[in-house]
Amino acid sequence: MQPERAQHIPVLLDRCLTLLAPAIARPGAIVIDATLGLGGHAEAMLTRFPDVTLVGLDRDPQALTRSESRLAPFGARVHLVHAVYDEIPDVLDDLGFPGVDGVLFDLGVSSMQLDARDRGFAYAQDAPLDMRMDPTRGITAAEVLNTYDARELARILRTYGEERFAMPIARRIVADRAAAPFTTSARLVDLIRDVIPAPARRTGGNPAKRTFQALRIEVNQELAVLERAVPAALDALTVGGRIVSLAYHSLEDRIVKQAFAERTRLDVPADLPVVPAGAEPRFRLVTRGAELPDADEVTGNPRAASVRLRCIERVAA
Repeated sequence: MQPERAQHIPVLLDRCLTLLAPAIARPGAIVIDATLGLGGHAEAMLTRFPDVTLVGLDRDPQALTRSESRLAPFGARVHLVHAVYDEIPDVLDDLGFPGVDGVLFDLGVSSMQLDARDRGFAYAQDAPLDMRMDPTRGITAAEVLNTYDARELARILRTYGEERFAMPIARRIVADRAAAPFTTSARLVDLIRDVIPAPARRTGGNPAKRTFQALRIEVNQELAVLERAVPAALDALTVGGRIVSLAYHSLEDRIVKQAFAERTRLDVPADLPVVPAGAEPRFRLVTRGAELPDADEVTGNPRAASVRLRCIERVAA
């Protein structure tokens, strides 16, 4: 077994497979792994469901290269595409698939990206401030830090990182970059630790994590992409098809929750005695609220600690 495969544990793997099974165990089923990463979930789906065809998407070319080798034994059952998950309609058009039976979203930064020192995602080690999931395009975290004004920086830190000290951090960044631009993560971590008062640093883990999360989301436009991707995935589902979402912070989970709620809402007057034919929602929630990992899952895979799982099924055309 390759070292990275041994270290990579797919989050809530058995639960994801169980929820997707009614949809993708069907003959000729097609499933999209919208966030392929190292291919752990994809390999398990292909193994457990021998008739399924998998479309694996990732914006990170390195992820596609590594997963290509891992999934090679499955041959023509696998289609790997360099794409962001809001491009699902275009990908399906290109492949000639009119719809899909399952979609898996495993959101956020992948373990491969966190572990790659030169990508700049992790605040625990000094690295270039890049944070692009697709290193071939887009702006870097360094460009954000060195070009955005204090007001815009503070908005990003407050909105995407839920950082209480967003404005003091933003003002300090603007002041310090006048002497020299930001290029690596250690300097930013030191700045954040210096700005945040000592009492606030004693709880909640590394004080830099909220700023790093906010920068990553801004660089990759993660929330805007997700707001487009979930409705597109819902529209692509066949009757009986299911979507499973794994979200790791409240901002992602809220987008998924709201998109699912919109499609499962009964849109008729509350006092109507009978629901008219055809007015029933075309989707139903498979999970009630968000499912959380149990203690065993977190012990075996600490990166699962913050995950929130949701599942929805299409019940009518």
